[in-house]
Amino acid sequence: MVLERLTGLAAFARAGSLGSFAAAARSLSVSPSAVSKSVQRLETQLGVPLFTRTTRSLRLTSEGQALHERAVSLLRDAEEIGQAAAATRSEPSGPLRIAASLPIGVHVIAPLLPAFRRAHPKVSVDLRLSDQMVDIIEDGIDVAVRIGELPDTRLLSRRLAPYRLCCFASPSYLAARGAPQHPDELAGHETVVLRYQSTGQVLRWRFQTTEGTRDLTPASSVSSDASEALVAMLVAGGGIGMAATFVVASRVARGELVPVLADYAVERDDITALWPSSRRANPAVRAFLSLLQHACRDRMPGAGV
Repeated sequence: MVLERLTGLAAFARAGSLGSFAAAARSLSVSPSAVSKSVQRLETQLGVPLFTRTTRSLRLTSEGQALHERAVSLLRDAEEIGQAAAATRSEPSGPLRIAASLPIGVHVIAPLLPAFRRAHPKVSVDLRLSDQMVDIIEDGIDVAVRIGELPDTRLLSRRLAPYRLCCFASPSYLAARGAPQHPDELAGHETVVLRYQSTGQVLRWRFQTTEGTRDLTPASSVSSDASEALVAMLVAGGGIGMAATFVVASRVARGELVPVLADYAVERDDITALWPSSRRANPAVRAFLSLLQHACRDRMPGAGV
């Protein structure tokens, strides 16, 4: 009975959308009489007429109009299940367009792409880096990775991994000026701040204190809208700056930067992968998201903090 009703709903959805039993039959690869009989059985089961039939037209009744969109949605879900099942048997291939903010693109995504290509040689990757927001649908992006809280969206999403925000400075700067022991002591130091490309606003520095979180914006004579430039200035002895630990991990490992106020560092969990529902079953998207999730977990530890 359930299978028969699902068959009837599929026939009803297609006939209502296409305007005839013949067109629905071609879409479903069955005969027009099979579609007509399936709809008739559904009408009997539901106890309402779904179509007004004449020799020249087929129109939805008021009851049919009320049920048609739900039937279409059910058919769409059934088709997506079929696509997902087929995708599990498919080898990733074709183009994969990835958009990411500059820090996550440079320090996390770019290093893992060679391994991804070795595992999936039939995939061609187009990596686009910018801190400006992009229209994922309009620009044909398969996966976007963003840092920060995002507005409500109908895109599919996945949080990737937490990371830490901490202050850093070069050993030479700290040798000359000393290291602050509390966020209040930053007022006596040179600082370098990051300015968001998307809004022009300066990143507020957040610290975890015994009284809770505390935000401040240091008075600074130097700002940059690129994290790589900020890090380069810190390495050159330009002062103290705040950065994500995964951005400065290699510099810390080489001894070019050291953590400052590490006891006050905060953890963030706002790196998100986004992709359109139409890419849900895309094998290349699924493979990349899986590798990205593992890479983020491996690369997000505290960088000496």
